[in-house]
Amino acid sequence: MTDVPESTCWTLIQGAAAGSSEDRAGFTHRYGDVLRAYFRARWTGRPAALEIEDAMQEVFLECFRGGGVLERADPGCEGGFRAFLFGVARNVALRVEKRLAKARARGDGNAVDLDDIESDETAQSAAFDRAWAEALVREASEVQRRQAEHAGPECRRRIELLDLRFGEGVPIRDIAKLWDEDPVLLHREYEKARREFLGALREVVAFHHQGLPGEIDRECERLQELLS
Repeated sequence: MTDVPESTCWTLIQGAAAGSSEDRAGFTHRYGDVLRAYFRARWTGRPAALEIEDAMQEVFLECFRGGGVLERADPGCEGGFRAFLFGVARNVALRVEKRLAKARARGDGNAVDLDDIESDETAQSAAFDRAWAEALVREASEVQRRQAEHAGPECRRRIELLDLRFGEGVPIRDIAKLWDEDPVLLHREYEKARREFLGALREVVAFHHQGLPGEIDRECERLQELLS
């Protein structure tokens, strides 16, 4: 694995590959939900759905064992770590499915139809991309909240505004009535809150996605489009 600058996902990956318990915990925290969503999309309604948690653990074992896949991860690979992790997850999924297919051939009850799964690879790849986008947006929201805690009550108020607008779907005009605020001023605060969120998202994307500022901006746009 080649050296990479500080403060990127590759720093975390290098630490996890080297056996750092802190980095391994950070790795599972950051990517566990992405893996779970991918396996769920691939296997929901099929017998393999019972294997989701075991498959996640198998991915982590593949990553953390001596000589594991993280030691071979390359920051220069096409698609970055997102594509690399998808490849690892897909390989584990295929391995699980082949085990279940053999069980089916033996007449065991917990069987799987590989043809049905393989015909839906495009949808499963899209599910992984969406789960990845959700994870990064969620992380950006956490970054923005931490920043607001240090920035003062006005920033915290804007977090509450975003929660009401996006989390609960409350229109700005109704929030203005609820808070007894001028709707025009509240719209300005809302736009400021969105800019602050975009700044947090850029920070998160830069951690996961190496590239020039323009490339980071395009990746932010792509993530938001995936969730729109």
